[in-house]
Amino acid sequence: MRADRLVSLVLLLRQRGRLSAATLARELEVSTRTVLRDIEALSAAGVPVHSERGRHGGFALLPGFRTELTGLNHDEALALLIAGSRRGAQAFGLGSALASAMLKVVDALPPGYRDTAAGVAERLLVDPETDLLARPLTADEVPDDVLAAIRGAVFAGRKLRIRYAPEGRAAAWRTVDPIGLVTVRDKGYLLAARDGADRTYRLSRVRAAEELPEPAQRPERVDLDRVWQERSARFRSGGDQVAVAVRITPRRREELVGTALAVLAEDVEPDGRLRLEAAFQDARHAEWAVWQLATDAEALTPEWLRTALRDRAAALAARYASPS
Repeated sequence: MRADRLVSLVLLLRQRGRLSAATLARELEVSTRTVLRDIEALSAAGVPVHSERGRHGGFALLPGFRTELTGLNHDEALALLIAGSRRGAQAFGLGSALASAMLKVVDALPPGYRDTAAGVAERLLVDPETDLLARPLTADEVPDDVLAAIRGAVFAGRKLRIRYAPEGRAAAWRTVDPIGLVTVRDKGYLLAARDGADRTYRLSRVRAAEELPEPAQRPERVDLDRVWQERSARFRSGGDQVAVAVRITPRRREELVGTALAVLAEDVEPDGRLRLEAAFQDARHAEWAVWQLATDAEALTPEWLRTALRDRAAALAARYASPS
């Protein structure tokens, strides 16, 4: 709808400043001719859009221009209410801000939409605190002051000093150039660069953080999803990867595949069980993955994995060999 597109155009100019017709067309998924017609329509309606010529020219709003754009329809408001997952916001210390924002969204709706959107949202639950068996879905806990300092540096584009404790090692101070924040399954990560090299830090392992006055050395714009995928691929391809052959009950296949880095080979045996060769990050990862499947899986190779699982099972059996 054209009205929605005009609102989107104004929002783009408000949020990102001067933009070329080609950029606006790409963002709005229309032709540049359509963008030019929309610019004319906005100007005729009194919206102060002006053009700037030259190599770096484009369209911009006059400085200081503000307008209330509360044209949310029912589905858009509902999407905001349910997609604003409190668990994602909590990972970055923004839980209270999210609650406040959701109240403002509801308050800005026309009366007819307000009641129905809020009522429908009550019937949709995203990421509850426990699963169906009442097992808690634990999230990383990070002190509010640490999260505030990290957020501030990320948003302001300033260098960040963090006291970080890698797994199994003592905490130490380091200065980084923050790029962005990512949350995955209630785990928060800081994507950064240190001395020009890519670094990814688990937020729960940051013991202290200090925003510095110096500007961070980082690109002006970032495709955080692409950066995350690239770092994930490098992580999965690095380390001391191991290949494991496993005989497994078909109904447990997805559990194994879900935790493995890759399935290298797969066959069906005469008795109906599956024989998989899968890659894991390291020996500990492989042992943990097969152990979770209990008697529904059997490690065939390498021999050290069979030994590790046998020793673990023997220790467990010894623990329960006599009455408590």
